[in-house]
Formats: sequence, C-alpha cells, structure tokens
Amino acid sequence: DALVLDVKCGDGAFLGSREQAKALATTMLDIGRGMGKRVAALLTDMDQPLGRSAGNALEVAECIETLKGRGPRDLESLSVELAAWMVHLAGKAPALDAARARVREALASGAGLERFRRVIELQGGNPRVCDDPTLLPQAPETVVVRSERDGRVARLAARAVGHAGMLLGAGRETLDGPIDPSVGFVFHKKVGDPVAVGEPIVTVHVGRSSRREAALARLAEAIVVAPEAPPRGPLVLDILA
Repeated sequence: DALVLDVKCGDGAFLGSREQAKALATTMLDIGRGMGKRVAALLTDMDQPLGRSAGNALEVAECIETLKGRGPRDLESLSVELAAWMVHLAGKAPALDAARARVREALASGAGLERFRRVIELQGGNPRVCDDPTLLPQAPETVVVRSERDGRVARLAARAVGHAGMLLGAGRETLDGPIDPSVGFVFHKKVGDPVAVGEPIVTVHVGRSSRREAALARLAEAIVVAPEAPPRGPLVLDILA
C-alpha cells in the first residue's frame, strides 16, 4: 500500500528542470493517493551518473557490491534513503531515522543481499552471481579514457554518457533493437575529483557490435576537466510527501 518515487532531474533526466520534475511528481502523487496508496516522491540530481558504473551487467555488479557494504557512497546513500521511505510509509518504522537504521542494519547483516539472491532465484537467474560477479556477461574489450590535463573533473554530462552507452549497445536505439548487457562504463573519477594528466577517468567496456569510435567521441563530449570544479549540491533536491 506504499509507493516511493525517484524522480530524476538535471542534465541526464527526461525532464531537465526541477520545476518540470516537481510537476510530474505532483501528478504521480495525486494518482497514487487517488488509488488509496501512501506515496512519497524524492526529486534527485541526475547531472552526472549515479555510482561508478553505467551499463546493465556493470550496474548489477555494483548493486551487489553496494549490498555488501562496498558500493559508491552516492549510490548507497540514495538507496538507503529510498528504502527508508518505503519502510516508513509501510508502517514498519515510526520515523525516518528509525527506518534508515533498519535499512542499514539489513545491509550490515547481509539480509539485503540474501533477499536479492532470493529474488534472482525466483526470476530464474543464477544466484551465484552474488558471490562471483564475473559470471555476469563480460565485454570482450576495454578502453581506458585518460585525462589530457591536470585539474578537476568539472563535468560528467549524464545525457551524453547515456547516448554513448546506447552507441555501445547498452540501450536501445529503436523499440525492437538489441541490448548488449556486457557493455558500459566504469568511472574512476566523478565531478569534483582531482585528476592528473594521463590518469584514468573512465574504462569503457566495448562489445563486438558496439559503434566504438562514435561512442568514444560522444563520451569525450561528456567529460570536462578544468582548473576548478563547480560546487556539488545535494543528491536529494526535494521531497514531496
């Protein structure tokens, strides 16, 4: 009887502005409440990719690492917040602080990972990937994109990264187009991180049918290294509940 919405806004989101995202979230809240559900919507930043990975199998591997307590800080933080709102709205915790504590306890104890393992099994997948992520599809080639200057990562445009991923085969260009689950990106640097000339910024996982050069060119447009990086705002921009 509870729903939590994660409504993205920013460079990589379908609706770029916070005002557009808030209008969509308000409409979705009204629909949910009209059906008798307890609903909350979190407006979250999408100016850069969440976590360190983009691509189907790569993101699954990152989710497993997060469930083991070893995931990127931003991905873990947002996941805990969304899960805490679900726990709270479902009446399993009287307040959000108590709900967050329950979620973090499930991470620390391994209960979250075991539930994910069970979900994989029930859907006909191989639960052994939770112990050995190399069982997931692996790309035949990787390309390391390195910084051409010293400075800080000032931009990692999520929309351009998404387009580059589509050119690799991580997403569909047409409704009936194929998807290569092995391809994508692993980011070694995020916005604000210092970087030296020659240092890796991203490793690109390339498939046999990837449009390699076009994807790398689009990715190059996404990455800006400058003397200084803009200040980072919060990951959760607004909450409607």
